[in-house]
Amino acid sequence: MRLKNLARRVLLLATLSTACLAAHADTLDTIRANKKIRVSIDLAVPPSGMTDANMKPTGSDYDVAVLLAKDLGVALEVVPTVGATRIPNLQTGKADIIISTLAWTPERAKVVDYSIPYAPQISLVGGVKGLNVKSFADLAGKSVAVNRSTTQDKDLTDNAKGATVVRYDDDAGVITAVVTGQADLVGTSSALFKTMQEKAPQRQLEQKFVLRVNDLGIGVRKDDPKLLAWINDWVRANHKNGKLSAIFKKYHGQDIPQDVVEKWLAAK
Repeated sequence: MRLKNLARRVLLLATLSTACLAAHADTLDTIRANKKIRVSIDLAVPPSGMTDANMKPTGSDYDVAVLLAKDLGVALEVVPTVGATRIPNLQTGKADIIISTLAWTPERAKVVDYSIPYAPQISLVGGVKGLNVKSFADLAGKSVAVNRSTTQDKDLTDNAKGATVVRYDDDAGVITAVVTGQADLVGTSSALFKTMQEKAPQRQLEQKFVLRVNDLGIGVRKDDPKLLAWINDWVRANHKNGKLSAIFKKYHGQDIPQDVVEKWLAAK
């Protein structure tokens, strides 16, 4: 009797595991069947993600998501997020993919798969004019504002010995801190730093040094090869036809350098 019960339990677990794996592996089919793709986008990271005067989503990441959904032949559902919840939204099934300034890191690559990069992101330390900061060493004894769980947070935590890293829960909080004078130094993207300079010209904000140039990929759940393969083909095609570069230029003021695109395409 016990052996029969054990066999039934093993069979049940095997059936459930197979069903779960099949469901997980068929995300692309599910998206097509539902005629909708749910994309995790941070709408407080201008010009990549933001809202317009009518509170409608816009920005380069949003336009990439719109183009992807159109080419896939499905509707787009934006799943609003902040930096720290992008990957959890994907892991818990709230979103199908991430298009939200998701820079490649070894730690993130352990829990999500990345597409071929669709855009670059320059990460930097900036601050008020007059502060003599040219390297990590110059940050000792100083406070630097960052968005929690970003690559800037990690880079400064790992390398800015003696500095105080002041973490905010989203980019809107970081922008407010810098613009209002609560923070004199910030670790952020070049695009966000430009926004800070425009909002507070009286602060005389200037770039201090570059932290890194990030490759931004579309995030996909681990072991979802069918969806990842479709997205990679889509990224390749839209680099070659210039549409991704056109979106980037519209919001960031420049084309994606052709040598960068060629490097990305050759690497995959």
